Amino acid sequence: MTQQPFSRPGAIDLSAFKRPEPPAGAGAPAGGGQGGAAGASSYAIEVTEANFQQVLEMSMTAPVLLAFYSRTRLPESGTLADDLAAVVGEFEGRFLAGLVDIDAQPAIAQAVQLQSIPMVYAVLEGRPAPLLQDVLPKDELRTALTQVGQQLTTQGIAGRHQPLHQQAPVETDDQEPAVDPRYAPAEDALARGDVDAAVAEYERLVAANPADSEAAAGLAMASVLQRTMTLDPGATRAAADAAPDDLAAQGLAADLDLVDGRPEDAFARLVELVRRSAGKDRDAAREHLLGLFAAVGSDDPRVLQARRDLASALY
Repeated sequence: MTQQPFSRPGAIDLSAFKRPEPPAGAGAPAGGGQGGAAGASSYAIEVTEANFQQVLEMSMTAPVLLAFYSRTRLPESGTLADDLAAVVGEFEGRFLAGLVDIDAQPAIAQAVQLQSIPMVYAVLEGRPAPLLQDVLPKDELRTALTQVGQQLTTQGIAGRHQPLHQQAPVETDDQEPAVDPRYAPAEDALARGDVDAAVAEYERLVAANPADSEAAAGLAMASVLQRTMTLDPGATRAAADAAPDDLAAQGLAADLDLVDGRPEDAFARLVELVRRSAGKDRDAAREHLLGLFAAVGSDDPRVLQARRDLASALY
């Protein structure tokens, strides 16, 4: 397949894409589901300058596949983007397809120093790597993603994206929202103060269905409670103040911040630790922070801000 040359000079600079957040209630990232194949898939999004940074941040949860295409320069590249948007839906959140029309979004192509189309990058935890540089039939594309998914599993990477487009449940004025009985044992355990039992119940649910975001969030919060239930707050904070680069001390202090209702302080503490750390310590601090994000909820504005801060600290 002949590739259409598309070269732009300049180093990668993502700072230009740190745009204001969309208005409250806007739902998916700005530009999501607008036109093309992305609008028909719950796991595909049209990438624009306005939402580029946010799409990259979504790779902290699970891989984002950035597909660069031009229907005018190379129509086959547009077909690949369409097929990718369709195929990722079969993997139920294992991947998110980010579709980049280089004619409409040339600044994004410049930011990644795009050399040719078609091009698909796999972005995981903000780090891009070339995945595909040619148009594949849909069956071969499906096989390629299956192989990538298997490799991720062997590496212990099992995160999943939530659908970008979901139909809200219909509730009448005289009807209370139904309580999912799957979570009842864990919630009952928390109600009676048995945090260990709650953690075990949530772990069972997550093991049965890693894509269960409610169970994952419950496990994250119950785990924070489990880690802090026997702590001496004063001694824990004193230890953190005395050792600002000690991962264990800072992690427990961040847990206390969260339990005390100060998630911004918890997030800031670990973001700064990520900024100062390197290697395994940095990875561990980031993982602890992601756990706190899950406990608070991915849609919480404080989490969204902290994710931007984390991306800045990492890159």
